Amino acid sequence: MNFALCILNLKMRIIFTGGGTGGHLFPIIAVARELKKINQTPDGQPLEMLFVGPKTVGEEAFSKEGIASKNILAGKLRRYFSGHNLLDVFRVIIGFFESLWILFSYMPNVVFSKGGFGSVPVVLVAWIYRIPVLVHESDSVPGLSVKLTSHFSKRIAISFPRAASFFPAKKTALLGNPVRSDIFSGSKEQAKSLFQLAGQKPLLLILGGSQGAKTINDIVFLAMKGLLEKCEIIHQCGQENFSELKTLLGTNIPPEYHLYSFLDEEQMKHALAAADLVISRAGAGSIFEIAGSGKPSILIPLPDSAGDHQKTNAFDYALTGATLVLVQENLTPNFLKDRVFALLENPDLLAKMSAAAKTFAKPDADRIIAQEVLSIAKH
Repeated sequence: MNFALCILNLKMRIIFTGGGTGGHLFPIIAVARELKKINQTPDGQPLEMLFVGPKTVGEEAFSKEGIASKNILAGKLRRYFSGHNLLDVFRVIIGFFESLWILFSYMPNVVFSKGGFGSVPVVLVAWIYRIPVLVHESDSVPGLSVKLTSHFSKRIAISFPRAASFFPAKKTALLGNPVRSDIFSGSKEQAKSLFQLAGQKPLLLILGGSQGAKTINDIVFLAMKGLLEKCEIIHQCGQENFSELKTLLGTNIPPEYHLYSFLDEEQMKHALAAADLVISRAGAGSIFEIAGSGKPSILIPLPDSAGDHQKTNAFDYALTGATLVLVQENLTPNFLKDRVFALLENPDLLAKMSAAAKTFAKPDADRIIAQEVLSIAKH
């Protein structure tokens, strides 16, 4: 019996949990928005939502979505020897007891976990209280935290077919990665105005993720002069890299090169709508945003991602024909330029890549997962 049923509670209470990156934050926001939409129906229950986890990049976005936050200590689960492991053991223990109190006082109907080291104490406590848990794995190869917490979950949602082999079939479903649906509502015309685009050449959108990607930025800077011969560029370089790039560019910034430290949701949707080709890291969130927008892409996986999951994500996605994967270790400015031009000069191939991207995308993942969260909560 769900411990939550022992307390008279007329509201539907949902706890979100996850690690400390944008890759966990944005899917939570996507699901929360769909939960609110579903709850607007006549038979919808009053809804309360709470995020419990470590301090998260962009956490201020939760308050805008009506999601309260409570931070806990959490330790990283490492598979290798490190002096930090001992300290993190104490962090996990403290986080566990913090979670015990938070979940007892809040007593949700259901927990939605996006994985990551910060989710482990919350999921364990939910299992103790018999609160049902839905765990979502974004990547092709599950992280250690999801492998662990999947044993304490009622349902497991995955984004890539490969991940199914790691979990029991009877409680696992291939649903895709939840993406904020507004990302797909951009306009080429609004992009021209918003970014002051000349619009005379194909638009190349370069995304380094929420933290930027210094190696990609460096290669793009060296390749810029050549790329601009045939492309207009929107380049999201990350806050940490923005000042350095601005300094390198000085006052001679080419008019067809548009540099941004970060693209907010409004900017991102219009940039994706206008792009003819996207260059990106291979995080699951980025892949599903690109795929849902139906854009051909070049993916450059982060070499030292946990479990090399970005490389696996990229090559699994490439099997569809939607993307070209370039390995960072072999990447040079001229090679990048040549690959970009080879794609842009082949409109038939770009069209096939676009169609493959749309076939791979699961734009309803946010809605389906939200419905499953509510279904689990009510049983």
